[in-house]
Amino acid sequence: MTQQGARWTADQVLALAPDTASRKAGSKLGAAGPWSEGGSSDEGTVWGLCKGSGSKPYRTVVDIADASGPAYKCTCPSRKFPCKHALGLLLLWASGDAAVASGTAPDWAEQWTEGRRKRSAEKRAAGADGSPAGSADPEAARRRAERRAERITAGATELEQRLTDLLRSGLATAEHAGYGLWEETAARMVDAQAPGLAARVRELGAIPASGPGWPVRLLEECALLHLLDQGWLRRDELPEELAATVGSRVGLPTSAQGPPVRDRWLVLAQYDVADARLTTRRIWLYGSDSGRTALLLSYGAAGRAPELALPVGLALEADLLPYPGAGQRRAALGEQFATAAPTAVRPPGVTTTRAAVAYGEALRTDPWLTSVPVTLDRVIPTPDGDSWQLSDADEDAALPLTPAARSRPGLWRLVALSGGAPVKVFGECGHQGFTPLTAWPAGEGIPIHLS
Repeated sequence: MTQQGARWTADQVLALAPDTASRKAGSKLGAAGPWSEGGSSDEGTVWGLCKGSGSKPYRTVVDIADASGPAYKCTCPSRKFPCKHALGLLLLWASGDAAVASGTAPDWAEQWTEGRRKRSAEKRAAGADGSPAGSADPEAARRRAERRAERITAGATELEQRLTDLLRSGLATAEHAGYGLWEETAARMVDAQAPGLAARVRELGAIPASGPGWPVRLLEECALLHLLDQGWLRRDELPEELAATVGSRVGLPTSAQGPPVRDRWLVLAQYDVADARLTTRRIWLYGSDSGRTALLLSYGAAGRAPELALPVGLALEADLLPYPGAGQRRAALGEQFATAAPTAVRPPGVTTTRAAVAYGEALRTDPWLTSVPVTLDRVIPTPDGDSWQLSDADEDAALPLTPAARSRPGLWRLVALSGGAPVKVFGECGHQGFTPLTAWPAGEGIPIHLS
């Protein structure tokens, strides 16, 4: 299928925006007015010149056929990826406007596209972890792993003592100790090369005085942290897959180990989680043949969007390489056999009751799991006092929405899409409730991105 026969929807384009401001600015540039010399090729390149504030127009080019997702290049000074010009160009292309007609790419667009595809292919050939195969000394790697394990063990032992001291002195003392004590403990875990433990300690520090019932929440999180500590200290007694999960939760680096699963993967959802150090992009995929749900993770430095981007509602035929660990859904994107294109495929759905059961079952293999991916079938968003819930249309059951979901603009898009009628919704179900990420209207229709 050529790119001319697989144009995206405006919603799929805007789902790539790094933030709300970019989404609004890109929408304004999605008309032919500021654009000239635009075009698109059957090989998956879209280009154009956009008039800006300077004397020379900005050169904008997008590669929508790259195996790692769309890539962007623009001569504007913006550090956002994609910038508003790339979003506007894609919106213009998606609309079928004659300003982006089929043609031959100019030299400046073709050179960038070919160079990037070559580098991308070399990176994939180097392996899923991006390091050249066979370049590492196995014996040296083994010694490094042993030294790191010793440091993590020392850190976990120290953390156990600090948790013991907290419980002996009483949880009420945590409210007066201040965040500094938790940050100091987290820094010690970083020194021990256990970033997973450090992140959980920082989460503990935010619980005291966080509202009614905080001592209960603090005790729950302390128990989970204690369980993780003990899992690491006694990892030799655990089944291999559970031991791999413990190592991953502590913060040990892992790589995809296969075997590869080839399927036509539907892009269910994509959203970013950012902190002061890193932007993490989470992309959920559903295999139409295997029935598997997989998670792709991509990272970018603080303030910069990750490179991998896959618009919701497209499907790509590709290999996914699973990561080790009990109940783990993370995978790495392997070889791609066809360009991502729109599809009418939808994942099968379950009831809200079954979704809660699925989360409970997943906790057996990974007690530290905060949520699982679930598609709900025939649910209706309904108010529940000051909150919202998704009610089953065919049975007396419902799932509450998480506090984060209730504060997102996507909630109102979901309510508008439903209009009181049942819809299919994909999202994450966990101990705080359900977070909707994508929804499909009843009957035919394109998915609506909610995150």
